[in-house]
Amino acid sequence: MSTHTVLRWGLLSTAHINRAVIPPIRSSNRSQLLAVASRSEVKASQYALAWGIPRFHSSYDALLADPEIDVIYNSLPNSLHAEWSFKAMQMGKHVLCEKPLATSSQDVDKMIKTSTETGKVLAEAFMFRHHPQTLLVKDMVANGGIGDLHLIRGSFRYFNTRAGDTRFDPHLGGGSLWDIGCYPISFACYLVGGEPVEVYGSQLIGPTGIDLLFAGQMVFPGGMLAQFDSSFISPHKVEMEITGEKGSITIPEPFKPGINNVIHLQQNNRTKTIRVKGLELYKGEINDMEDAILDGKPTRISLQESKAMVEVIEALYHSAMDHKPLLTKLASNTIQEN
Repeated sequence: MSTHTVLRWGLLSTAHINRAVIPPIRSSNRSQLLAVASRSEVKASQYALAWGIPRFHSSYDALLADPEIDVIYNSLPNSLHAEWSFKAMQMGKHVLCEKPLATSSQDVDKMIKTSTETGKVLAEAFMFRHHPQTLLVKDMVANGGIGDLHLIRGSFRYFNTRAGDTRFDPHLGGGSLWDIGCYPISFACYLVGGEPVEVYGSQLIGPTGIDLLFAGQMVFPGGMLAQFDSSFISPHKVEMEITGEKGSITIPEPFKPGINNVIHLQQNNRTKTIRVKGLELYKGEINDMEDAILDGKPTRISLQESKAMVEVIEALYHSAMDHKPLLTKLASNTIQEN
């Protein structure tokens, strides 16, 4: 628990996603945006001027060494999440790290160990997980609104035509699965309340070596199935559908819900549209960090849950490369226990 009443934030990089967290940091009376860092002094100074940020640093290390910074928002490319989160915690900073937390489960283990040893809060920035729409769907499923779950299906597809995008660089943790496939995976695991015992994945590899399209299936304990697809080369489609023995729930905007949202509940061959009052999408993850650091509350997304998702993605990639289903660590542990 922090002795401060206001958290002073530093942005680790000038990534495009920063513009989504800047407003909720500034609108909170428990947070203050103090600094931004870039590897270029010119870029850092220009960014600070453009966004009205009080100070800038011309290196990531300089930001971590700033004694007045309490929390780092790590928006670096996927493969750099672990390295700079380690460093930030070792320098006494709490860390809100963009998803995925890391690109290997071994790195996640090291991150968890560092968080425990330093006493610094580390959380994964999955913004939709804090939104009222997501929490409502979870309650509907948990309360038996559609009966026992049978199938969850999720899609996240769009045309990515941005030249030089880090998402196409395999050395920076690129690929549609790491970037957007993680959303339906996270949603499915959240609704089920655990990780799959078996996965099967297929992918279409692009010229840079990353998956331009990935399709996967996950089998959960009890036989419940989840299917998903992610793509940089397909027409836009973003949707989640949850099917149970008594009905289904369709979510038209599952991963980027806004202030006013709708979900569709189908029961007895009739569809009911439910309106959900939301909030500013990224506000929840900022408030979650404030509650964890200032009040000592657990983060909404546990580090064990973040680790499980990375393990699932690793298993999916291995399955796609081997062209066969693959048991996950959960299934392997169960077999060993039996």
